Amino acid sequence: MTRQEKKAAEFRALHEGEAFIIPNPWDAGSAKVLAALGFKALASTSSGFAFTLGRLDGGVTLDEVIEHAATLDRATDLPLSVDLENGYGPEPESAALAIARVAEAGAVGGSIEDYDPGGHIYELDHAVERVAAGAEAAHGLGFPFTLTGRAENHIRGVPDLEDTIARLQAFGEAGADVLYAPGLRSPDEIRAVCEAVSKPVNVLALPGLSLAEIVDAGARRVSVGGGLTWVAVSAMAAAATEIQDAGDLSSLDTTLPLGEWLGR
Repeated sequence: MTRQEKKAAEFRALHEGEAFIIPNPWDAGSAKVLAALGFKALASTSSGFAFTLGRLDGGVTLDEVIEHAATLDRATDLPLSVDLENGYGPEPESAALAIARVAEAGAVGGSIEDYDPGGHIYELDHAVERVAAGAEAAHGLGFPFTLTGRAENHIRGVPDLEDTIARLQAFGEAGADVLYAPGLRSPDEIRAVCEAVSKPVNVLALPGLSLAEIVDAGARRVSVGGGLTWVAVSAMAAAATEIQDAGDLSSLDTTLPLGEWLGR
């Protein structure tokens, strides 16, 4: 069994057991820290990665994402799923190509969403065709690549739970292995989604929810999106502001077990 096949099998098995957290590193260092802390799998964050390039979410290319995926894969021995946004193109072929290329980079999972960077959500039939093309590519790789189908309504200003459920059901029927509707804000919404579909559901952690509530509502996987990135950036900006505005250097009194986290 190759290294990637082993990761793929481990990742698939996680979805068949108890609910688990899949945190989102934004670079190799954060990936190594999360692995050292004991997490069992990692997922990239499109917004966090874009930030490392000085850009907003949606401002990266497929080539850049593939290079980033390879970097994260090399950083740890954990399974890696990659946020592939809309597949970096509106057509089904774009989704299939994104899946094939990220698998070549070492990833064992990836997500395809139904939102176009031009500012609209794809019509359902077109969105399903894109997931189906991604699923065909994923399931033809020779190892269990885990495809996540994402319905973006709730983070794109369209909080239509009925439509979101219909989309997730259709994505599951089209071959998605995991279903994800980022932006669900209550246990009732999460429970409604989980009870309506037959595939494992990923839920985006939000400050107004507790992990226990999310799991009790039926989620199998919990991710944090760009959340950890913004925690780190917020701490940096707060410390820099104290230095600049007050000449206060006390925030620099920080010691980290870098040898333990990054390996000696």
